[in-house]
Amino acid sequence: DCARIGRVAKAKQVIVSLAGYEVAVSNPEKVYFPKAGITKLELVQYYLSVAEGALRGVARRPQILKRFVDGAEGEPFYQKRAPAKRPAWVEVATFTFPSGRHADEIVVNNTAQLVYVVNLGCIDLNPHAVRSEDMDRPDELRIDLDPVPGVAWVQIVEVAKVARQVLEEYGLVGWPKTSGSRGAHIWARIRPDWQFRDVRRAALAFAREVERRAPEIATAKWWKEERRGVFLAYNQNA
Repeated sequence: DCARIGRVAKAKQVIVSLAGYEVAVSNPEKVYFPKAGITKLELVQYYLSVAEGALRGVARRPQILKRFVDGAEGEPFYQKRAPAKRPAWVEVATFTFPSGRHADEIVVNNTAQLVYVVNLGCIDLNPHAVRSEDMDRPDELRIDLDPVPGVAWVQIVEVAKVARQVLEEYGLVGWPKTSGSRGAHIWARIRPDWQFRDVRRAALAFAREVERRAPEIATAKWWKEERRGVFLAYNQNA
């Protein structure tokens, strides 16, 4: 998609034409990265420059909004549900829970929707491990390499090597991903044949196997006081 950007009421809003829709970017000159002087509009322009890859990663996946409304150095907050007041062209997918409650979450399938969530303050994107067409069966197994305080990056890398070995033995390919914090994530694509509880059990078994092979540097212990080294967190699969 080609973007046409028009300024309206200087510094308060710009309108971006994308995917056949008019997307408003509010406060475009607000600085999001103070040390580099990068503005909100420049963040939008960055995402448009990498839109092909970004959309490949999030398309058809509902996502939680992690909103940095005060910029990258501010404290973000998580918003599970899509804003009640949103353009009609913003797509959602509905999670239903045993309690009977539900949550409509945004699905980003095109550049207009991508810019919409970036405008809400989403510096990074947080898609779920399911596709909108089947919300009960994940198509990714997710492992979070979460170091306890004091663990160096080199140890995370060593645990990742063991994790890759275990995945390969089961015919899976693990894709490393930065976590936004001190650790790293590993996502492995799976067939959407199992429900969350089964995938979570598989993730727990995986974590315990890595711990068994590398007990000095990796742990699957749930209680923080029992952990040492790198915790292989598995609850992303819950």
